[in-house]
Amino acid sequence: MFENIIKNIERFITISPEEKQFFTDLLVCETFPKKTVLLREGEICQFEGYIHKGCLRMYCLDDNGTEVTILFAIEDWWISDIASFQEQKPSKVYIETLEDSEIYMLNPATKEQLLQEFPKFERVFRLLIQRNLVTLQSRLVDTISKTASDRYLEFIKVYPSIPQRVAQYYIASYLGVSKEFVSTIRKRLASKEK
Repeated sequence: MFENIIKNIERFITISPEEKQFFTDLLVCETFPKKTVLLREGEICQFEGYIHKGCLRMYCLDDNGTEVTILFAIEDWWISDIASFQEQKPSKVYIETLEDSEIYMLNPATKEQLLQEFPKFERVFRLLIQRNLVTLQSRLVDTISKTASDRYLEFIKVYPSIPQRVAQYYIASYLGVSKEFVSTIRKRLASKEK
């Protein structure tokens, strides 16, 4: 049951059978139907979640109330509002399932218990935060310096399965373009492949 999350953790550290057992005993496995909002703006994030199955997105609302997708997360990825979770302050984002999803979750107390008992897990969460920062920084630079077409190409390189799993308007909101633009570029790329 926990094979995938253990492999994910063991990319960063080696853990003993005792440590594996302690870690997995702390996890709460939750299943959520498609279109479930796990976190809303103004709420305090109470989870760091490993996605065993499914696809989620994090988004915020702009001044006009339009949803702007910040990131997608799929199997073998972690998701949380790190700032809200760490600081226990109200979130500025929403987290929603785009597919039926199964997520292994830690809450602030269980995460603290894990880190107290086995401090080596600090490395895992530090590296996850660093990877998250690198991804967001790259996205910011791409948004400023690349054309919309190049951003789409980069998007499908980073998220190759997402275009088949989510509606075009979510991808458009991630790229900051219209859904018509996404449709046009997809058609253009499909005609080049023929």
